[in-house]
Amino acid sequence: QVQLVESGGGLVQAAGSLRLSCAASGRTFGSYAMGWFRQAPGKEREFVAGISRSGGSTYYADSVKGRFTISRANARNTVYLQMNSLKPEDTAAYYCAATNHRLGVVVTTHQYDYAYWGQGTQVTVSS
Repeated sequence: QVQLVESGGGLVQAAGSLRLSCAASGRTFGSYAMGWFRQAPGKEREFVAGISRSGGSTYYADSVKGRFTISRANARNTVYLQMNSLKPEDTAAYYCAATNHRLGVVVTTHQYDYAYWGQGTQVTVSS
C-alpha cells in the first residue's frame, strides 16, 4: 500500500514556475514507477510526465516537453515536477500516481496502470 500526498500547487502568472512535490508513505517507494497526471475542468485526465523506479527513464507529454522536468529522490520517498514557462492551458488539478506495471522499470502513460493516487493539487496559471 502506498499513500501519496501532493503539494506545491498555487496561482502563478504565465511564464512563471512552480515545483510540485509528491510525498509517499511506505518502504517500497523505490519499487514503483511514478507519474504526474492533470485534469482540467470538463476535460479527461491526461498524462503529463513519468519516471521509472530508478529515475533512469523519463517520459513527457508533447505539450510539456522542454518545459517540465520530473525527478525523484528515493531516499526521501518523494517525486517532483518542476514546471517552467507555464501557460494558461496548464491550469488543472495535478495528481501524482504510483505503478508497479512491469515492475516499475518502464514508464507507462496509461492511467489505468497506476494503482495508487494522491488527492491532487491545483495549479492555476493566469494570463
